[in-house]
Amino acid sequence: MSSRLNSLSLPAPAKLNLFLHITGRRADGYHLLQTLFQFIDHADTLDFNLRDDGQILLHDALPGVTAADNLITRAAQLLQQHSGTTLGAEIRLHKALPMGGGLGGGSSDAATTLVGLNHLWQTGLSLDQLAELGLQLGADVPVFVKGQAAWAEGVGEQLTPVTLDEPWYLVLVPACEVSTAEIFSDQRLTRDTQPITLATFLSQGGKNDCLPIAEARYPEIRNALILLDNYCEAKMTGTGSCVFGAFPNECEADKVRARLPATLHSFVARGCNRSPLHQMLNKHVQ
Repeated sequence: MSSRLNSLSLPAPAKLNLFLHITGRRADGYHLLQTLFQFIDHADTLDFNLRDDGQILLHDALPGVTAADNLITRAAQLLQQHSGTTLGAEIRLHKALPMGGGLGGGSSDAATTLVGLNHLWQTGLSLDQLAELGLQLGADVPVFVKGQAAWAEGVGEQLTPVTLDEPWYLVLVPACEVSTAEIFSDQRLTRDTQPITLATFLSQGGKNDCLPIAEARYPEIRNALILLDNYCEAKMTGTGSCVFGAFPNECEADKVRARLPATLHSFVARGCNRSPLHQMLNKHVQ
């Protein structure tokens, strides 16, 4: 067992859905889907400091999000209960990912909390066990816990690791927050797309079944797609609102970003098959 750390600072990276098909719906209302997750090196940051009194204290929590609803607090408490540890933590969130952007920020924060505190508290759980815990917090949490680009099915928890090209992405952040529940509850949502294989996606591509609903509800998303489509194939990640396109290098992405209106928030990030969370954690372990 390694000597105990008292503090740890780790990224909670964004993900992109390279496509998103809704293939059905379970009796409990959850949607069955197929998607391809890839990480990008744009992230929230979480600072963890060890406490011996068992308390979980979160600083800089998001406005309007109660402690009971906060995925960071819930993840820490879940790991405490599951592992039986008497330790606690002081957690500080440095938020960089937009809320309601489809980048998975809340799920990623929860995953980084599980992975980081498992390391800090030395609870000894495997990534598979942490991913199983994370699924209780949200369908996107397991992919962030496991930290590998993945083909996903089920409600997003059935993960098959994949190795993809790692392009540079230009990500546009329209000035709107999208509620995932709102999109998935819309009666117009396509819920019967025929399942495909990874090989089919890589040769023929796929679509985002949530896009027509998001565009109809949020003209800001439609405008961003039209704008980016002038330079590359523009896609929307998850249920929105963020729109992205792939470029062969950082320079090309930066050139297009420079042509966008200054009023439209955007950033350039590298695609990553291995999560920046695990890359950073490996440095701490060494």
